[in-house]
Amino acid sequence: MEAKPPLNVLLVITDQQRAADAGFMGNPILKTPHLDALAAKAMVFDNAWVANPVCMPNRSTLMTGRMPSAHGVIFNDRSLEPSVNTFVRGFRKAGYQTALMGKSHLQHGVSKNSMVPFRGGPSSQSPYPTGWDAIEDYERYTAGPVLDPEDYYGFGHIELSLDHGASVAGHHLQWALAQGGDLSTLVVDQDRASPGAKRSKHWRQIYQPPYDERLHSTRFVTERTLAFIEAAHQRQAPFLAVCSFPDPHHPLTPPGKWFDAYRPEDMVLPASRHDDLKDAPAHLRLFKDIHPKDQRNWVSPCGYGNDALLAEAIAATYGMIGMIDEGVGEILARIESLGLSEDTIIVFTSDHGDMMGEHGLFLKGFMHYRGTLQVPLLIRVPGHAAGRTQALASTIDLGPTLMAACGIKAYDGLQGHSLLPTIAAPATSVRDFVLIEDDVPLVTAKLTPIPARTRTLVKDGYRYTRNSKGEEQLFHLDADPNEMKDVKKTDAKRIHMLESLSEAMMMADDSSRGAPATDPM
Repeated sequence: MEAKPPLNVLLVITDQQRAADAGFMGNPILKTPHLDALAAKAMVFDNAWVANPVCMPNRSTLMTGRMPSAHGVIFNDRSLEPSVNTFVRGFRKAGYQTALMGKSHLQHGVSKNSMVPFRGGPSSQSPYPTGWDAIEDYERYTAGPVLDPEDYYGFGHIELSLDHGASVAGHHLQWALAQGGDLSTLVVDQDRASPGAKRSKHWRQIYQPPYDERLHSTRFVTERTLAFIEAAHQRQAPFLAVCSFPDPHHPLTPPGKWFDAYRPEDMVLPASRHDDLKDAPAHLRLFKDIHPKDQRNWVSPCGYGNDALLAEAIAATYGMIGMIDEGVGEILARIESLGLSEDTIIVFTSDHGDMMGEHGLFLKGFMHYRGTLQVPLLIRVPGHAAGRTQALASTIDLGPTLMAACGIKAYDGLQGHSLLPTIAAPATSVRDFVLIEDDVPLVTAKLTPIPARTRTLVKDGYRYTRNSKGEEQLFHLDADPNEMKDVKKTDAKRIHMLESLSEAMMMADDSSRGAPATDPM
């Protein structure tokens, strides 16, 4: 009997997409027909959460299967060490062609200018060659072609799109210039008003890009993913393709026809936007009172401004997601035309969400409501039935799931769980809780109102959050899905959740760092 060929893997990641922002997740306005069709063939996880609501920590967790406090990337100000093991390295070692197209953010090049600088010396000396953490520095790509590393966290091939909105950087910039793009309209300063049309009078970060939509990051990621899959198929090699769209992260700049795909007046605004946050942590009340035009920098959390701004922001976000859906549809159609549909695992998720006006808050980070913490997740494994599940899942589970599905050997330090049992039987749960970490450097905590440490536990239909200032929140998500009634003072469940959080944090303590490394990667 002839052995079955190895399964391919397509992992599609968006940036800053809320769990509710997809048709298959119940959104009545947003049209995502291609994702919806994929969801009809997949297992949809209605209870999927991040391990951290900030880009770099959660993306590093996805890659390593380990919590941020274990892999070390606790904030957007440090790069993932090149020596760490990743699930991608396991696939490459097993003979897979591995590639990353689009946003990586495993190194902090794109975010290095937005952090509070540390004043003093480092805590340790780097054992790695100079330049190891400069692969995602935008300056590297402005002078022409570059020599990429032979191995980038397990990826044998990378084509990076480094920035957001209408700012083009990385391999994406070189590609756009080759397509006839104009450098003066492609490279912009995110902290200043940049070229564009139809700019919102409420917030400068909502506008139509000045270039043709074929130059946008979504188009770049789509076309380069198609090219990689075609090349891998011609080589008759199994592939692991990470297709990572920088959208719908702000600035909210859907290009071309996508800018007007949705009308602000048709958007439904969250009722919780009027939450007074009287029982919430103090920094959330401060964020709520900051208008988006008064942000410290273009990525800083703030309030939603006003209803007109919020309606424009939601409409623009939907346009960006619509363009992504179209790109995903093209990729799925190509996989089908190559005869690979029944040989390819497909995953769709996002690195974190966005408050988008809920509780009067905007954007992401340090705001532990489900708007930022919960993400869309679907997994299609050939041979498994489609369905939906309420079983808990976390970003940390994706690497272990893909390794288990493809027979890739696990490695020391994995903290996530394979979701295959749930995919096989939706009523089966592989975890009792999800732990969510959120840290900032101590210098940031001293100079801003943000708590140095925040931990959240999702368990038994509750969400419990406690930070290093002793502030707490407790919501019964099943009874109060909009998180409007904090029950920390009245619900006896608080003690159980606090005890469970302590146990979860103990189990998240890394036991593999410094262990003998006998198996070369």
